[in-house]
This record gives sequence, structure tokens and C-alpha cells, in this order.
Amino acid sequence: MSGPASLLGAYGVSAAAVMGLLVGSFLNVVAHRLPRDESVVSPPSHCPKCDSRVRAYDNIPVLSWILLAGRCRVCRAPIAVRYPMIELANGLLWVAVFLRAPSWGDFASGAFLASASLALLAIDAEFQILPDAITLPGIAIGLALSFVSMRRTPVQAALGAILGAGGLYLLAVTYEKITGQEGMGLGDVKMLGMIGAFLSPAGVLVTILMSSLAGSLVGVALILARRGDGKTRLPFGVFLAMGGVASWFFADPLIVRYRSLWP
Repeated sequence: MSGPASLLGAYGVSAAAVMGLLVGSFLNVVAHRLPRDESVVSPPSHCPKCDSRVRAYDNIPVLSWILLAGRCRVCRAPIAVRYPMIELANGLLWVAVFLRAPSWGDFASGAFLASASLALLAIDAEFQILPDAITLPGIAIGLALSFVSMRRTPVQAALGAILGAGGLYLLAVTYEKITGQEGMGLGDVKMLGMIGAFLSPAGVLVTILMSSLAGSLVGVALILARRGDGKTRLPFGVFLAMGGVASWFFADPLIVRYRSLWP
């Protein structure tokens, strides 16, 4: 281990897990309210069915959902399993980032990218939109954190953002001109720009490769299951989220491995 993990050890891992779970709980609020143009701050958490306020003891990440058997304490309406899954996923990702980050700046970068990607994944999967309220500030935060990063320089972050947004925009425009159909929306463009701000240009290329591969596999699976065809639109933000987070962890070793194949 190196970086924050070597400094704080098991205590740091525990703290990262707890904070990740708590932030994951907030991500559920963001994913539910932001697409509906509701404030993510007020009113406090409440049941969308009966409007009863969720008490603090019923708002403990993952544990409360288990103790309540996935239902509202007041009206017994079901609480989607998505809620504990996002909380747990964010907690695990924060721990993984903590163990891999070589500096506190890189931990902040990886944690923000993971959480923002999870929120965008959940929103795009349900609403097929990628809110500017996440992607545009995400670009700025990624560029700002590059000044305290050991994994990327500010120049690499800026080039990553430009390549991510600009490259995907040109690809979308070219596709639309050739086929006469809209390919990717501007939300995807801004999201890849955000991801690029946290990665180098090479990391953006790995993200596109992983995202496209994942999207293609899902598309083929839907066709084989007769639940879609070649024109079925998939929320590409879901795959960008997975590809971007995976690239934060694996892009550098993959690139080193690729370069080692050439003399």
C-alpha cells in the first residue's frame, strides 16, 4: 500500500467505507430529486408514497433497508433495492480508491469520479438524461484536483476533458450526418468530458473502449433475448460510468501492458 492507505491503515479504510456509505445515501437523494427538478437539500428525506419523514434511525445506509425489510415503516410501501445497492457500491468504491490512491488529491479525485458516475448511472438508467448539474461542475472539479494529483498533470486533465468531450461530439455529429439519426446526446459528450478531466487522454481512450464493449455486449444480449433489435437505444451514460470508473483503476496498467508488447 502507498499514500493515504499506508498512513492510516485499517482506520483509514474504515473511515473511507463509512463516508462512502453516507455519500451513497446522498446519491440516492440526488438520483431521485435532480431529474424531477427538486431540491436535493430540502425537504428532508421522506417516503415518496405517504410523504412521511424518514427518521434518522431509518436512514442508516444499507442497514436500515435490511431492518425494514425493504419497506416504509409507516405505509409499508416497498423501497427499491436500488437504494442500498448504490450505498453499498459507493462504500466499496471509496475503499478501493483509498487503497489505490497515491495521494490525498488522487483519493479525492477517485472518490468524486466514482460517486458522480454512480449518480449519473442511476439517473440515465431511469430517465435517460445526464444532468448538467453534475457533469459541468464535475469537469471543473476534475481540473482543479489535477493540481494536487500525482497521477495526472493539469495539462493531462485539460487534454483529457477536451479529447473526451470534443472527440465524442465529433463522433456523434459524424454518425448523425452519415445515418440521418441522432447517435449520442450532448449529455454523453459532457459526461465524457467530465471523466476526461479525471484521467489522461489515454485513459479517455480506454474508457471509450470499455464503454463501447460493454454497450455492445448488452445490445447483443438484448437481441438474443428478443427484447430489442439493432435500433434499440441504450442509455450510454450507464456504460460511460462503468468504463470511466474502471479506467481510473485499470487504464494505466493496461496501457503499460500494451506498450510492453511492442519493442
